[in-house]
Amino acid sequence: MSERDEFGAFLVGFIVGGLTGSVVALLFAPQSGEETRAVIRDKSIELRDRAQTTAEEAVARAEAAAAEARARADELARELRERGTEAYTNVREKGKEVYETARDRGQAMYEDARERGKSAVENIRSKVKKDEGETAAG
Repeated sequence: MSERDEFGAFLVGFIVGGLTGSVVALLFAPQSGEETRAVIRDKSIELRDRAQTTAEEAVARAEAAAAEARARADELARELRERGTEAYTNVREKGKEVYETARDRGQAMYEDARERGKSAVENIRSKVKKDEGETAAG
């Protein structure tokens, strides 16, 4: 923004300085009225052309800056999309890993509990058979 302010101040100073210089040169020039009018006309045309050129350059710079800003914004949007996709993929993979680990641990706990349950049932059955055998023998 400061470049635009500086350029605007330069442009205004350039135009005012050019006008002032032209007027002073014309007023102090040892010429007739007709010659002075011709010089004024020529200088005003020259000044108008310079102003038009400067304005066209300013417009071209502004368009270039706008195009650069659009390109940068597009680049940032693309980069943000890529990072979002990457983050989503990482979270999804980590979620799969956690799910699989939990599933495997749960399966192992189930198998362990099942084996312990079978073992406990076998122990109880053998105690019952032993108790029945002692009761029948006694």
